[in-house]
Parts: sequence; structure tokens; C-alpha cells
Amino acid sequence: MKNRPAQVPLVVHLIYRLDFGGLETLLVDCINHMPPERYRHAVVCLTDYTAFADKITRPGVALYALHKPPGLGLGIHARLFKLLRELRPSILHTYNFACAEYAVPAWAAGVPVRIHAEHGRDASDPQGLNRKHNFLRRSLAPWIDRYVPVSHDLARWLNGVVKIPAAKLELIMNGVDTVRYAPQLAVAETPWTGASGQPGMARPFVVGTVGRLQDVKDQATLIEAFALLCARRGQARDGLRLAIVGDGPLREKLARKAEQAGVADLVWFPGARNDIPELMRSFDVFALSSIAEGTPVTLLEAMACGRPVVATSVGGIPEVVRDGVNGALVAAGNAQALADALAGYVEDTARVASHGAAAREQIERHYSVAAMVGAYTALYDQLCNSKTTFKEITQPCAES
Repeated sequence: MKNRPAQVPLVVHLIYRLDFGGLETLLVDCINHMPPERYRHAVVCLTDYTAFADKITRPGVALYALHKPPGLGLGIHARLFKLLRELRPSILHTYNFACAEYAVPAWAAGVPVRIHAEHGRDASDPQGLNRKHNFLRRSLAPWIDRYVPVSHDLARWLNGVVKIPAAKLELIMNGVDTVRYAPQLAVAETPWTGASGQPGMARPFVVGTVGRLQDVKDQATLIEAFALLCARRGQARDGLRLAIVGDGPLREKLARKAEQAGVADLVWFPGARNDIPELMRSFDVFALSSIAEGTPVTLLEAMACGRPVVATSVGGIPEVVRDGVNGALVAAGNAQALADALAGYVEDTARVASHGAAAREQIERHYSVAAMVGAYTALYDQLCNSKTTFKEITQPCAES
């Protein structure tokens, strides 16, 4: 028995739905970049997964969909318990509130290590003050070995409001691929560029955003701000464009808002795309109008592409965006302030260049995918090697 080679330990990632989004991008990046000799991976979706799953390039990553119906879906606990007993993972890594409760069936199934990551709060509770939800979060603490907030703001909230013990918190900042997301590379074909990605004779000034079209991202306020910016520019408004990249339940409503604001001819809705780096490099400024965030991945990606950012001062955004250095911060829901901040870049191309360079430097120093993956690998090692029950199973974790 002692001579049998140990199998590479398995991490099961439990996510609500594997679809285009920032959290999902982080999950895929961690799987693709983590050394294969350290950990194997499987992804379990409470509901389902889409073509976004094709972004997982690591061989041998199994995908499972539990097809959870709306509501409590209590039978899903039993299905997950059975699946975990079959897979025998060393770690269950859950993401966001909808998945937190499944640490309990994982414990019952004998999964030695349970990790829960909080990447942001919901639009219905942007400050995270819902007492019922926080009571549930607190009640799950005995079954969760470590909570991973992705910003200082989320860490303070988990400790100070939810009352998760500080010893159970492990801050790990989000990271992006600074090779793929970099300035001065290929640019996507857009309505304002040719098929080669090169601008035409009179290239417009492009404000761009990327994200799921849902309430928490508040693209409606961004459209309102863009309309104010166009009014401010008068006849020069034809030199402006707004790109809202992504899909979601509010797409038709946002398109109607652009039409009602009189800017539909200047707003582009390309839907979900696979060429996000190339699209971002076609923007002059990246805008984010969210009412709640952790550390948004799209913001990090845009900054890695050398784009200055105009964003709301919520969640972990002020930890990344330095007002007046690599971008501008405004209050959430304030369309006029957002329009004024955007105008500052439209009217000063030198600021676009200097703030864009500072944005790239910030990402290179503090938010690389290598640093993020290294932190998760170290956390996996630490928890696996410290759990006493871990010695009782047949899949030991890699040595740290």
C-alpha cells in the first residue's frame, strides 16, 4: 500500500452557471494556469453550462450540470452528495452565495476541505445587509474551512457585518492574463474599424463596457450619461460611440433606453463575444457603472489593455482605480457625474494616454493571473496538509 503512487488530488469547483462573466473567467483562468501536476479539476454547475466551457483548455476537466430548478431545489443536495461520493475530491471550492450551502452535503460526503469564495454582492442587496442571508452565511461557517474574499471591501464586510472569524478569511485578489490582455496588439473588427481592425479616416472616441446586462451592472445609467455627454458635445456628438458588450435579461430594455435617449445610432450592442481583448483595445476609455462589485475582472482586463477607467466607487473598485492617476471614480447611479468624468477624457487625449499607461502598470504590479493562481495553489496546499481527516483518504494533496 505504501508503494502505490499517490493520485493528483481533485478540486471540484461548484458554480451556479458556467456562462460568460467575470467570475467564470477567473475560474477558467485558475484551471488553465494551475500546474497540472499539483491539482486536477472538475466543474459542477448547479444549473447548466454554455459554450463558455470551451475556454477550459486544460485536458481532462470533467463538466457536470445538475439542472437545478428555480426555488429551493432540495433534491440537488442529494444529487451533489452522490456525485461527490463518486468523485472523491480533496477540495470543494464554491463560488458566491447561491452555492455556499452546498458545503454541508460536501462535508457529509467526506470532502476534507471546503472553500467558499465571495466575488461580490447582489443588486438586491448591494451593501450586504440582508439579515436572513447573513445569518445563513454565518451558520455555514462550521462547514467551511476558509472564506475567500476578492477585495479588502468584501473582507471587511465578511468579518465586520457577517461576523465570519478573521482566522477563516483569506484575501486573494483577482488577476488577469497580462500577456493576452495587453496594449498594442490586434484590434477587433467593429463598426468604427475596418475588417483589419484599423480605424477609418475619422475614428470616433469610443467609450466601452463589458459585462452581463443585468441590474447590478446598471448599464442604464451609463446610457443616460452617454446621452448627456452627446448633448454636451453638440454637433460633435457624431464623433462619439458607446459599446455595451455582453448579453443578459436587460438587453432589449437597454436598447429601448438608448433609443428613447436619442443615441441609438451611436450605441452598439454586439452581445456576448469571444474576442474581448481585441474589443477592449478598440476602446478609448472603459466605463463601469455597477452599483455593487467585488474586484471586477473586466475592469482589470481593460486596465491591462492600457485603457483608463471611469467607474463607480463601489466594492473593491477604489482599491484598483486611483482617481486622477489611472482613471476616475464617481458615485453609483449619478449619470451627470459619470458624463462629466467621461468628458474629461474626450476633451484631453493626453490624459487618455497617461492614465492608460498607469492602468497597465497597476495591473502588472498587483493583479497578474500568476499571482492569483499561486495564492489559490498555496491555499489548497495549506488546508489539505492541515486537515487531520485528510490522512484518512486516498488522494493526498501536493506538498507545499
